[in-house]
Amino acid sequence: MKIEHVAMYVNDLEGAKHFFEQYLGAVSNEMYHNKTTGFKSYFLSFDDGARLEIMNRPDMDDDDKSLQRTGYIHIAFSAGSREKVDLLTAQLKKDGYEVITGPRTTGDGYYESCIAAIEGNQIEITI
Repeated sequence: MKIEHVAMYVNDLEGAKHFFEQYLGAVSNEMYHNKTTGFKSYFLSFDDGARLEIMNRPDMDDDDKSLQRTGYIHIAFSAGSREKVDLLTAQLKKDGYEVITGPRTTGDGYYESCIAAIEGNQIEITI
């Protein structure tokens, strides 16, 4: 069994698409738009075959996103090396994204940083 894809609702569909393309190497399909419901989505594909669906619709709730909440808390991306984690984290910080933690080695041995990137959702950058 493998995870086929992960999906997330976003307010700024084009901004989220741009983020994943610019910083994480995503390749997007053409936008799907259901004109009856207003639902729009992109499937973003990554080098290893993983896919992320980003979605938007006019009737979404947008509750506060506390870092200590139930449910999915972050999406982790492997940069491939400590140096690449450091470089990407520095670039994201320079571009105005909040670095929540790191880069650092965690107690369980991961080298990572966590970024508040997509409308308060966390992106983890790891080796």
